[in-house]
Amino acid sequence: MKVIEAIRKEGPTISFEFFPPKTPEQEAHLFEVLDELKKFKPDFTSVTYGALGTTAGKTMFWVKEIKQKFGIEPVAHLTCVAASREEIKAQLDEFEASGINNILALRGDPPAGEMEFVPPKNGFSHACELVSFIKEQKPNFCVGVAGYPEGHPEATSLDKDIECLKLKVDVGADFIITQLFFDNQLFFAFLDKCKKAGISVPIIPGLMPITSLKQLKKMTEMCGASIPADLLKKLEAAADNIEKVQQIGVEQAVGQARDLLAKGVHGLHFFVMNQSGPISKILRQLGR
Repeated sequence: MKVIEAIRKEGPTISFEFFPPKTPEQEAHLFEVLDELKKFKPDFTSVTYGALGTTAGKTMFWVKEIKQKFGIEPVAHLTCVAASREEIKAQLDEFEASGINNILALRGDPPAGEMEFVPPKNGFSHACELVSFIKEQKPNFCVGVAGYPEGHPEATSLDKDIECLKLKVDVGADFIITQLFFDNQLFFAFLDKCKKAGISVPIIPGLMPITSLKQLKKMTEMCGASIPADLLKKLEAAADNIEKVQQIGVEQAVGQARDLLAKGVHGLHFFVMNQSGPISKILRQLGR
């Protein structure tokens, strides 16, 4: 099933993002997490792709497992990092042979310690090139791309970033999933700018349940998202109490989700960080 078909159906979708585990213990844990979260009947899940392609094989493994063992439609992340056109074509062929036809096409981040993205030999420099290539090679694939409500960290402005997003849509992107944010007004302002730019594909907000202040600061530094001052103040006051931090995180996510749903978003995409506890609490409060 193409993800865009679920997104266009009446009623908002619910989806999760996972990352490939690195150890046998983490793998066993993710199987448990998937078994727990499948009861919420997600419309799809996405699986990330490691820096420098370090988890490319694991991404392939997990999207197959999610589809075959759990019966959930997977979306495989695919990046421009450390992969030539021939290598990307081979990955697309393997996805197709496994019955997987949903891709989230990303440029990918430079390796740790490097400030600029350097395209691989015979590879791609931008996500729009990757989207175009996927659509040329696999016209029937459904392709999603990333959007940044506060602008990509490397963008000179939000308006310029939205121009780049429009290019990705123009060459074939079917839907957009946003980076995390904690102020819904930023998301709605982003939607307005996208509409004015002529972007008409569905835009799904990405939400990250907060489980750790340290992790939150790391994630926001990487993606350029801001933390509202009142939220940060509450988290810093509870920093030594993990349960309290997680409670604040659940309350934040539930509040955001209710507001987003009330205003008619196409769906909610949760970055669950391979944990089932916080997202289970959130979804139960949302009546799932």
